[in-house]
Formats: sequence, C-alpha cells, structure tokens
Amino acid sequence: MNKITSVERALRAAEPHLLLNVVRMALTEEYGAGRVELRMADYGLKNLQPVQASEGAAEAVPLHDSPEGRAFGAQEPHVVHRDAAGVVDVHLPVTIRGDRLGVLSVRLPVDRYAPAVVADLEHICQALGHEILVAERDTDLYLMARRAARLTLAAEMQWQLLPGRSCTRAEFSLGAQLEPAYAIYGDNFDWSASSEHLTVTVTNGMGQGIEAALLTNLAVNALRNARRAGLPLADQASLADQAVYAQYGGRAHVAVLLMRFELATGEVEVVEAGSPRVWRRRGRQVEELTFDAQLPLGMFDETVYVPERFRVEPGDRLLFASDGVYESVSPSQELFTERALARALAATGLLPAAQVPGAVLRAVADHRGDSPLGDDALVLCLDWRGRPAT
Repeated sequence: MNKITSVERALRAAEPHLLLNVVRMALTEEYGAGRVELRMADYGLKNLQPVQASEGAAEAVPLHDSPEGRAFGAQEPHVVHRDAAGVVDVHLPVTIRGDRLGVLSVRLPVDRYAPAVVADLEHICQALGHEILVAERDTDLYLMARRAARLTLAAEMQWQLLPGRSCTRAEFSLGAQLEPAYAIYGDNFDWSASSEHLTVTVTNGMGQGIEAALLTNLAVNALRNARRAGLPLADQASLADQAVYAQYGGRAHVAVLLMRFELATGEVEVVEAGSPRVWRRRGRQVEELTFDAQLPLGMFDETVYVPERFRVEPGDRLLFASDGVYESVSPSQELFTERALARALAATGLLPAAQVPGAVLRAVADHRGDSPLGDDALVLCLDWRGRPAT
C-alpha cells in the first residue's frame, strides 16, 4: 500500500471531527511533517480561519497578504524555504470541483522536501476536501471555522441555501460572493449542472432580516423543486411564483433572473423577472444584456412567464449583479452605475471567475467609501469555454 492510499483510507475511516488529526498523524509518520495546519476561507473571503484541533489552534491569516493566501488565490502549492530553521513550509489549496475550501499548511524537514512529496500532498488535499464536504453533514466544526464573526440568523439561513462559492467544469467556471457576508438580507444565488445543461439562478427577496430570509428560502426551494421535477425554465418560474403568491397573497415578492445553458451549443434560455441584471464581456467589449422585464415571483396569481434566448461563445464572461451593486451610492450620492461596473469587469479580465466577484465587490466598497451598505450586494461570474471537441 503506498503512502497516498494509506492516508486516504485513514481519512475515510476517521470520525468527521478528527480529519485534521488523522492527516497530521499520517503526514508526521509518512513524511516527517513537523506541523500541519488547516485553515478554511471565511464567508467574507477576507481571512483563512484555523480549524480548531486538540493540540491548539493556529492564528487566522489574511487572504490577500500571506503565504497561505497566495496558495489559495493561485490555486497551486506555495513553498516557503526557511533555511535558518532547516525546514520548508508547503501551503496547498484544498479545493473540490472548483469550490475553494481552504489551505493545508505542512512543515517538512528540508531533507524530506521534494517535488514528488508536494505532488503527494496535493493528492492528499483532494481526499481531505472530499471528506470535509461529507463530514459537514455530521459536524459543525468546518462550518464554524469559516466564521470570522457570528452570523445573524438570517445570514445563517441564506448561507445554508447556497450551492458553494465556486464551481469548475470543462465547459464553464463559476464564482459568486455575497456582501455583507455576516448579515445578509434577501439576495441569493444557485446553480446546478447536469450532463446537458447548466442552470443559474440569482434571486433578490424583498425586505430584511428573517422575513427576507424566509421569503428567499421559499422561492429558492420552489425553483429547485420545479427544476428537479424536470419542468421547463418558464414553468419553473411559474411554479415558484404560485408558491410565493399562495403564501403571501401578493404582499411580498422575489425578483429573479433564471438562465439555462445548453452545454453542447451555448444556447441560453432566459427568464428575467425583476432586478438582478447581467453584463457580458466578449473580447474587449463590455455590454449589458437586456431582456423583457417580467413580473417578480409572487406579485400576482398565476403569472405566465415567457422565455427568451441568446447564445454564449467560448471566451465570453458573464457578470450577474444584484441592485445592491449597481445602485451602491458614494458619499457624494453618485451611483456605482453600469459604467463603473463595466470598468470593473474590464479590469478583472485576467482573474479567474472565482476571484472576480471579490474584486468587483472591493471596487463597490471603494466607491461607497464610508457610506454603509444599505442592501445586499451579490456578484456572480461565469466564464464560458464551451464543450471541448471530442
């Protein structure tokens, strides 16, 4: 049995809350590791938070100014040689199907460090990531480690709805982020991919706090229920519309943008029912994609939704944004507006999709200055590559 297989088997047999302990023991025994630390990316994507272990806890480190953050951002191992101490620190991203979870840091004696060892550690990080996702069904340890501050109850409900923060397949890459991360109102995003289609949903429930969270939970789960029943896109919107109207009788509604991408051709079916909007960068050109505005979900009984269509081409980048982004106000009362958003989209052209939402939200924060964020700000980025030729 080789070293990697031995560690993978130990992880599969471990108690959910003891994954880090198992990895630490295995890497110490097999590779002579002196220190093994696991950090998870916090909800605001500002820090890497330590997973508490029985031997004590490491410190949180900033995501954008640390060796661990470099590994997380570049999504490749980052090696720091500490010649005076005779050790090498290897920081490795823990990522599953494009969803960036955190970073594993391993300190090795200099005589045990080699490129082959780093390759082994990368395989072990993949196994660890899979086990963390499974373990989260049975323990709160890894979810708690992602929190730099306590979540409001509404934010807790919203984050539990999300599919992840990024996803990568051969045909596309996705990344999304919500602000404020720890006190969310009603914005949400969702996606699901099958062998033939990718469905992306951006929702914005009216109101604040628990009321907004309950409304958004109802709408998102109604859309999922319709999607999983195999209904066409327009019927998904209609079913969710009926569910919201039946509960609230028109007193509350949910703005939604629904898109279904055909992976083989790039054909896109769209239902726009409210405030979320989308921009496209194709080459050097950035433009807003406009569709026929239809009624938000739940405003009236038995609303009929009509889908529209367009096509994406390999190399296209789509940016979805809620009104908390493009209506963000500066201290001089100037809106962020489409022009500033187009500039931000052009400026992030070299970043991968997973990093674009954070960069755009930082631009929004710079524009806003000291003004408080009065609404959720949601950004979702989709890079389209198309299906590779077989």
